[in-house]
Amino acid sequence: MIRIFRHYISGTYLVVFLIELGVFSAAFYLGDLLRDFNRNLIFFISDGIWLPSMVFCAVMLISSAGMGLYQRRAHHFSDIAILLRISASFLLGWALLNLLFYVFPTLSVWHRVIAYALTVSVTGMLMSRFFFLKYVDNQSLRRRILVLGAGNRANMIREFELREIPKAFRVIGYVPMGNDPVLVKADNILEMSTNLLKLADDEDIDEIVVAPDDRRGVINVGEILDCKIAGYEVLDLLSFFEREAGLLEVDILQPSWLIFSDGFRLSKGSKRWFDIFASLVLLGITWPVFLLTSLAIIIESGWGAPVLYRQVRVGLDGQLFKVIKFRSMRTDAEKDGMAQWARTNDDRITRVGKFIRKVRIDELPQLYNVLKGEMSFVGPRPERPEFVEQFTGTIPFYAERHRVKPGITGWAQLCYPYGASYEDTVEKLKYDLYYIKNYSRFLDLLIILQTIEVVLWGKGL
Repeated sequence: MIRIFRHYISGTYLVVFLIELGVFSAAFYLGDLLRDFNRNLIFFISDGIWLPSMVFCAVMLISSAGMGLYQRRAHHFSDIAILLRISASFLLGWALLNLLFYVFPTLSVWHRVIAYALTVSVTGMLMSRFFFLKYVDNQSLRRRILVLGAGNRANMIREFELREIPKAFRVIGYVPMGNDPVLVKADNILEMSTNLLKLADDEDIDEIVVAPDDRRGVINVGEILDCKIAGYEVLDLLSFFEREAGLLEVDILQPSWLIFSDGFRLSKGSKRWFDIFASLVLLGITWPVFLLTSLAIIIESGWGAPVLYRQVRVGLDGQLFKVIKFRSMRTDAEKDGMAQWARTNDDRITRVGKFIRKVRIDELPQLYNVLKGEMSFVGPRPERPEFVEQFTGTIPFYAERHRVKPGITGWAQLCYPYGASYEDTVEKLKYDLYYIKNYSRFLDLLIILQTIEVVLWGKGL
């Protein structure tokens, strides 16, 4: 894992990204040569092709990222799924390029090169995917982890490793510490016959995670320092989960860790300008969707039924505001006046509502909330005050999510499947805290690109 702008990126997929950056950068040049083999090379290089080439490269990278092709979980896609996503990325890229060439006629002189450039690009992309990713030994790329501890906290790592998600590490063994209960399997236990540095050398360890249930009197600081000086990476359990899972474990989170760790640097001014720009652009693109959705709701529910739905939510610093959404439930969804959890396969959801929820169309009216300054484009989802009051008193650090404006989309919505329960709220808070701690414009951009994938591939509610 490599940290860029405080966000952890898969090293393997960063290599793939750089390979395909080179492919897309060269594609327009090579495509133009394929179109005309007899061109003079010196004239070709100085012929002003660099501008459309840069535009082509940027569009294709954004399209590929929007299809989820640079995420760690992409390695678990089937060959057919990868081919479908590559095809979708090229169709999206082709459509965006044609739109750009129409809006900026000065670029349209290179329109005839697109077919050749796309041919070069798809060839290079397929080679990078099916040669590099398919034949690279993923086990050898994973960091070899030694865990100090074998109790409850160490067992959190074992359970995480067993989950069916892409991982960039491999636990070599667990070292029991003090009187901690041994909760990991016996064949995963390593005993220190000499000292920690010798054990790390013998097992060819890359990293040491300190995870005993009780640190008092059980950690030999001198031996850990020896490993640190010898070049081994040493980190605590919270930092491990922050890097590997993109979350902060609230069950073991301490205020001192939040205070002394890096992060929590919010650039509110630039974020506000980005929110306004992104909202206006999206409104300009999606206004036909507003009209069609309104018409569909009216046809299903009748002329007297409301198209929009307003509900009180909690925003920045606990301030209340009314969020606006397309109505996706029956008008009598909460006829008793009591706040209710939304449920999977909720029978209160209309037929139109089921579709617009799945592709996130119901969220589009919230662009008005963003323009008013009540919400941001990216941030934790706003919750109802009835639930906020309950959660603030029972879930540690829940109130911290209100230190930033709520968003239309967010890190928790991308990383955690839809759920509506107390346990789901705790899990989503872990991702919200990660976003608040590691906020950057780069992370916002990644979230927006991944949201495109959610919408296009129907991974919504």
